[in-house]
Amino acid sequence: MKKSIFSILLLLFAVVVQAQIQEPVKFKSELKTSQAGEAEVVFTGTIDKGWHVYSTDLGDGGPISATFNVESISGAELVGKLKPVGKEVAAFDKLFEMKVRYFENTAQFVQKLKLTGGEYKVEGFLEYGACNDENCLPPTQVPFKFSGKAEGTAVNGPAADKAADAGNVELEKSSDTAQTAAMAVIGGAESDTGNVAGDGTTDLWKPVIDELQALGETVSQEDMSWIYIFITGFVGGLLALFTPCVWPIIPMTVSFFLKRSKDKKKGIRDAWTYGASIVVIYVGLGLLVTGIFGANALNSLSTNAVFNIFFFLMLVVFAASFFGAFEITLPSKWSNAVDSKAEKTGGLLSIFLMAFTLSLVSFSCTGPIIGFLLVQVSTTGNMIAPAIGMLGFAIALALPFTLFALFPSWLKSMPKSGGWMNVIKVTLGFLELAFALKFLSVADLAYGWRILDRETFLALWIVLFALLGFYLLGKVKFPHDDDDTKVSVPRFFMALASLAFAVYMLPGLWGAPLKAVSAFAPPMQTQDFNLYNNEVHAKFDDYDLGMEYARQHGKPVMLDFTGYGCVNCRKMELAVWTDPKVSDIINNDYVLITLYVDNKTPLSSPVKIMENGTERTLRTVGDKWSYLQRVKFGANAQPFYVLIDNEGKPLNKSYSYDESIPKYIEFLQTGLENYKKEK
Repeated sequence: MKKSIFSILLLLFAVVVQAQIQEPVKFKSELKTSQAGEAEVVFTGTIDKGWHVYSTDLGDGGPISATFNVESISGAELVGKLKPVGKEVAAFDKLFEMKVRYFENTAQFVQKLKLTGGEYKVEGFLEYGACNDENCLPPTQVPFKFSGKAEGTAVNGPAADKAADAGNVELEKSSDTAQTAAMAVIGGAESDTGNVAGDGTTDLWKPVIDELQALGETVSQEDMSWIYIFITGFVGGLLALFTPCVWPIIPMTVSFFLKRSKDKKKGIRDAWTYGASIVVIYVGLGLLVTGIFGANALNSLSTNAVFNIFFFLMLVVFAASFFGAFEITLPSKWSNAVDSKAEKTGGLLSIFLMAFTLSLVSFSCTGPIIGFLLVQVSTTGNMIAPAIGMLGFAIALALPFTLFALFPSWLKSMPKSGGWMNVIKVTLGFLELAFALKFLSVADLAYGWRILDRETFLALWIVLFALLGFYLLGKVKFPHDDDDTKVSVPRFFMALASLAFAVYMLPGLWGAPLKAVSAFAPPMQTQDFNLYNNEVHAKFDDYDLGMEYARQHGKPVMLDFTGYGCVNCRKMELAVWTDPKVSDIINNDYVLITLYVDNKTPLSSPVKIMENGTERTLRTVGDKWSYLQRVKFGANAQPFYVLIDNEGKPLNKSYSYDESIPKYIEFLQTGLENYKKEK
């Protein structure tokens, strides 16, 4: 059971991270037609050695099956299902615990079509899954687009794409021309058919990066400062110290180093080396995450449903483990192999291997903390954030080993292992559950499921922290807890804080802003019952419609580029926007347009754009607003506030995360003054 749970978690983690730097499978597509009015879409893939691509119809609970997905089709009909062609390998997969079918070296899939006569057009994508013996890729898409007349013979992929694009705007003339043409495609309000309506909308999407710089624009702030990330990691490392997997090891390890050599200085040096090795190992893990992920991919993953649901489930599993339902451990042969290697090796390498053994042995306690830390800092889009977070974690974890080596007498004053460590584990379990709801909330908001609105989220948090308070008072017991009914003074104060926090959140059920939890709770607009009136509500969530309204009413515009998963966006809305003067200016003097860059609502039809010489496809509303922010304002971080006139020209430099109310008021008033000067 333990290995099975770990294998599933390891596989899911590999699905999330590995594909960022690997491309072991390359597919090409072509359309083969015949005189009989039949056609075949043929996908042919080359597969790197060691990898395999899974076949079709593998069933639930297994790897990703190959599927044929149509986005638009006319003049043709699908005939049957996608069929695998060639030599399939059928085998029992221990990881998925089921029989699977897959291709090695080469793979081919064929989808038959019936051409109904005249012109035809079909567009969509092949989705497939691929794995090797260690990890898997996420579901990967191979887009295709074919068009022509039924009388044709054979049309390959590039020729079909060229025919389909005939008559469209030519995007290859120059980067400026390409950018303008792309904006012309998506600028303006969409009609029901996906076409663009309105005249003169291209100017609204015209880049104003130079104008912003002339107003004093500087690089936007990161979602988290490096110091904050380091401190977060350091606190996580301190928590890990006081767990049953780490605390009992400290005196044994330090005593080993001091007794290992008759030379006390050498023993102290070895202990320092041991601590430094811990830092190297964990920082290396952070650098690995940094190398695998890119900033844009992290921003995209931060609101991806699969990504967030996976981490929701992962934290729930870890919480259950902390509560005592089961133990999650790495395979014992891993730690045994490293440990035996350390015994056979001398010098600095043996010390490094001992530190690596500690990392493996303590995984069941440190894993949940590390996983949560990496997820939090990775989704900021800061490229070196994971390494900085892990540096803080590792320093906190390594600190006692070096300090006790320098001052061996301190070992006698160390608190003995006991039930207090289990209390810490269970407390962490409650916190894991609370943060798990945050990940589920992000996916819920981005996809509009509405299963975890603000009051539901707060109700669950109130119950969790109330139960934590009762647990700390000894009213709730878990399997590993002892029967001692005495409550220590620290436990009493922790219980008091937890219960007080639960009571603090109660008014939020009726709409109170709750600034202390604004970074985690869903936005106020998801609240069904709200008695709080001093709020700022966006008039529009569509850029072009909002700009048209602003032109008609002669008002300036405030653009709010935000995200459902943006923690600092929620902080700004509840810490700054609720100020009476700020809310009065925004509500009465500006047309507020809020654009969610992670809105997963599909566009009525995908839009192809050219950006930095690369053709991309915008599939969701969030893609469209993210593209607007990048191409018009040269930014991609949120929150991002920019003031423009009703012709799309900036009135002030942009504003990002800064909870200073006077600065924000100055930002708004400067925009109004510049707008009046224009008039």
